[in-house]
Amino acid sequence: MPIPATISHAVQQTQEWLHALRDSGDYANETEALAVLRAVLHQLRDRLTPQETVDLGAQLPIIVRGIYYEGWRPSKTPEKLRSADEFLEGVSAKLVPHPIGAEDATRDVLALLTVTLDEGEIIDVIGQLPASIKQLWPEGIRDRAARRGAA
Repeated sequence: MPIPATISHAVQQTQEWLHALRDSGDYANETEALAVLRAVLHQLRDRLTPQETVDLGAQLPIIVRGIYYEGWRPSKTPEKLRSADEFLEGVSAKLVPHPIGAEDATRDVLALLTVTLDEGEIIDVIGQLPASIKQLWPEGIRDRAARRGAA
């Protein structure tokens, strides 16, 4: 039975994301890249309002979108994380048992989102974050967000 084109394309997009993340973050393999992607997306998702979570989710490839929404509890969001340290502690907890640094993992995923998703959506996401968490995003997008009043 042939695989429908939509599913083949979704698998290909997910593989491209994982390969890009593996290479940019120097992760051992796609399994580590997937763990990093899941941990950071879940931490980011839980810090956003439900509407912004949905807006960001609409931008993600279909399989990555499924990972993003896995275990989401909209009534528990947004979490009131005020500092980058709190944000990174959450990423670190979600990375267990993988011995991967939370800050590098976060920066790698946010850089991937910056180059693959709509800039306006990324700026909207940045606009919902406290200043210290905004600093985890690549400088160029932070600057553009600041110019648009999201910083």
